[in-house]
Amino acid sequence: MNKQTAKIISITKNWIGTPYRHQASTLYAGCDCLGLLRGVWREMFGNEPMKIPPYQANWRDKTNASALQKAAENFLLKTSNKPQAGDMVLFQMLSKLPPKHCAIMITDDMFVHAQEQIGVVAAPLSEAWKKHLHSTYKFPKIKQK
Repeated sequence: MNKQTAKIISITKNWIGTPYRHQASTLYAGCDCLGLLRGVWREMFGNEPMKIPPYQANWRDKTNASALQKAAENFLLKTSNKPQAGDMVLFQMLSKLPPKHCAIMITDDMFVHAQEQIGVVAAPLSEAWKKHLHSTYKFPKIKQK
């Protein structure tokens, strides 16, 4: 595992225990799944590459339904590989709607995500989750000075 991947995993694990707060992105104070990604991004790279439009927590809501996928495509690099430690994954919870949930892999078979009423937790990439796996993304390489 390279240093950057180890750092992504370490930062991600620090978010475990942060309460769930829709559209928030503050370590220990609150975040949702996209807020987790945004918080890890800021610690790794600084300013976010785009402003995130308002979005609903409801997986069935179509208002800005593709906001999560657009953010992933602006922040990260899509890969066709199966998820690996340090990758971000998108989940499509309902088949006719865009992906509405994301997580960061901390091993090849465990991820961290923000879950309503529970907060940020680690979970196994079980067969049930694999059925909803939509796409996998890698963080860009940090440019060496």
